[in-house]
Amino acid sequence: MALHAAEEESIEAIKKWWDENGTMLIGLVAAIVLSWGGWTFWQNSRTSTIDAASNTYEQILALVQPGLQLPEEDRAVIFQAADTLKAEHSDSAYALYGAMFAAQQAVEANDLDRGEQELQWILDNTQDGLFNQTDEGLILTTSLRLGRIILSKGDAQRALDLIDGINPQTFEADFA
Repeated sequence: MALHAAEEESIEAIKKWWDENGTMLIGLVAAIVLSWGGWTFWQNSRTSTIDAASNTYEQILALVQPGLQLPEEDRAVIFQAADTLKAEHSDSAYALYGAMFAAQQAVEANDLDRGEQELQWILDNTQDGLFNQTDEGLILTTSLRLGRIILSKGDAQRALDLIDGINPQTFEADFA
């Protein structure tokens, strides 16, 4: 009989605890499940976005041959891929490097205005956040190339103004 009474007391204690804490426990479990599901969804979404940007960037890399002039149709593909990267994946490094290749092709085609626009886009879209930070070498290279384009267009003072406030670090000889 004592054993039966102890069981009933235990059951009553569990029921009381459940009445007091059951809703909170269910809410906590639901929050954990929803958080995990949301995190997984965000990770999968981010991965597919990065994969799409990578595939578009691969189109550029497949065409670029160091030291070789590209035919106009290949140059147009590079411009299109760079524009796609800038429009759809502007927060990725792929967009920055795609714009760099587009600027290179524009300069090779003697389209200095387009080259200047591409390089200026890079400088306008650098990231300085905690998780995304643009490579300092890319910023210095872009600034140097933009200064050269501006100088080629005959605006020496604007080119000097652009590079005056820059700490060239390892690019000191080029900036001089």
